[in-house]
Amino acid sequence: MGFIKVVKNTAYFKRYQVKFKRRRQAKTDYHARRRLIIQDKNKYKTPKYRFCVRVTNRDIICQIFSADLTHDVCLLAAYSHELPRYGIKVGLTNYAAAYATGLLLARRVNSKLGLDYEGTEEVTGELYNVEADPEGKAPFRALMDVGLRRTTTGARIFGALKGACDGGLDIPHTDRRFPGTEDTPTGFTNDAEVHKKYIFGGHVQEYMESLADDDEEAYQKQFARYVAAGVAPDDIAGMYEEAHKAIRADPFVKRGASEMGYFKTRDTPKTGKEEYPKKQWQQVKISKKQRAGRVRQKLANLLK
Repeated sequence: MGFIKVVKNTAYFKRYQVKFKRRRQAKTDYHARRRLIIQDKNKYKTPKYRFCVRVTNRDIICQIFSADLTHDVCLLAAYSHELPRYGIKVGLTNYAAAYATGLLLARRVNSKLGLDYEGTEEVTGELYNVEADPEGKAPFRALMDVGLRRTTTGARIFGALKGACDGGLDIPHTDRRFPGTEDTPTGFTNDAEVHKKYIFGGHVQEYMESLADDDEEAYQKQFARYVAAGVAPDDIAGMYEEAHKAIRADPFVKRGASEMGYFKTRDTPKTGKEEYPKKQWQQVKISKKQRAGRVRQKLANLLK
């Protein structure tokens, strides 16, 4: 069969329909989104909630979304840049920070909705699914939304998932993609101790210790923020353990007086009584005589 030239004529372009904007921008997988938000028609005003996890270069974002007719509605959100309020000063984008961010969001959701599901306070790294109370309220149920992230074994998005489940949210999942999973001819095996090590930053601790022994100069350069914050390799596990307790004690800690947000701080604490120069949005009306004087002055300047 010879070469057939495809001619895109006027009829083709008249019928051409562009894809959705976020599809053109490679931001939304509508094939997956449709299955996450479509609800049965007989369940009026009962939306499906999505547990959305997004990882950036400097932050980890966990949000609970539901879809409306025209837009998405965010119920609650938690960010890893809020973790310094709970004692985690550094390492805000690693697996342990993702777990703490998911835990923070879960505790906020249960506190806001008045649910009594505490999750599991003993972190073992094993698979945990919250059990519904037959005599009380059902646990808050959400579906995992990974966006366009690759669902590889040990990814940080699953650390946030584990933290949310341990915090008391009902998110359907298995331990297939948690750290410590190995494929076997009959399926897969999961090592809970390896997963627990990642939750408490054990992988970071091991690398810090090995780098400090091999090259002290490289250690001081790569872990400069840890050194400045006074966080030694032996302090990492305790730092995350205390942060988990602080999150469960109060998940709604407000921003400090010297905190500006997104890793910035103020030189002097904010008191709330600062006076700022007021802007005058409406111009003061001038008289006819003043306008005539302005015209004469402009003409004089032109003649000069």
